[in-house]
Formats: sequence, structure tokens, C-alpha cells
Amino acid sequence: MKKKKIYEGKIIGLDVYNLTVEGRKVRREMIKHPGAAAILAFDEKDRIILVRQHRFPHGYILEIPAGTLEKGESPKHCAIREIQEETGYKAKAMKHLITYYPSVGYNTEVIHCFLASGLTPVKMKLDTDEFITVKKMELPRLIKMIKSGKIIDSKTICAVMVYAAKKKLL
Repeated sequence: MKKKKIYEGKIIGLDVYNLTVEGRKVRREMIKHPGAAAILAFDEKDRIILVRQHRFPHGYILEIPAGTLEKGESPKHCAIREIQEETGYKAKAMKHLITYYPSVGYNTEVIHCFLASGLTPVKMKLDTDEFITVKKMELPRLIKMIKSGKIIDSKTICAVMVYAAKKKLL
């Protein structure tokens, strides 16, 4: 297998691989990503904490809070950090919900989804390139938005639907 680095950015990189699969030479382009943690969190009134965030090229979308893993950071620590930074809440407990690969075949990104509980307010710490508004929504309404295609974010869809399935709400 031969690898050529094409690009290395702040979050992603792009490598081209020349390899042999079942006796045939093939070329594969692979986006390298460090992974992310996403958080499904409920407030004291059992509403889900969401963020309305600008996501180029789609504009503003509604999603659960999430963030990219820093070098050497565990997914759980990333989830604890990101919920505080993006929503202004600190979680007493952070429980693993599901891990999935959103784009197999050309991307190494893995998303670790967590369920946060015991929220208490703290100060938000947004990065300078983040434009976020916190929103709260009841689970049935969010499921309806997912089913109608109004929610387009894969981590939100996966976390909410896995949670609902585990609770036998679907």
C-alpha cells in the first residue's frame, strides 16, 4: 500500500492510497478526521438541549451539541467539555449511547454519542468561529422533525433515534 498526503488542514487531512484489493490495483481517497463527541442532553423539564449553529454550506441548522476530539482527548472528556462550551450546561453524568461512522468508504471520522444528565448552568465558552443559539425541544417534536426531514444532521438523527428505540418510544 502506498500513501500520498494531499492536504493537511486544521481539522481534516486528505490522503490518496494506492493498494491492492482481491488482486486488483485500486486508488482510494481518504479524508482523515480525529473523530467527535456528540451529546444528547435533557434539561430539568425533560426537553432536549439543541444548538442552532451555522454549518457551511447549509446555513443554520438545528443539532445536538458536539465537537471534535482534541489530540489525546477521550470521547467522554470531549463530550463533557463541549456541552459546557456550546450550551452553558455542565453534566453530572455522561453515559455512552452509540458510536458510529457517518461516512464509511472515504472518511475516518467516528462519532461517539453520549447521554448527559444532571445538568446545571455554567458559562458558555464559544470558539471565535462558532455562531450558536441554544434551543430546547420536547422529544416527540424532535422525532417528528427527524421523520419529516427538517433535521438533517446525522449525529442528531442517530442519537435521538437510538435513544427513542432503547426507551421503546418508536
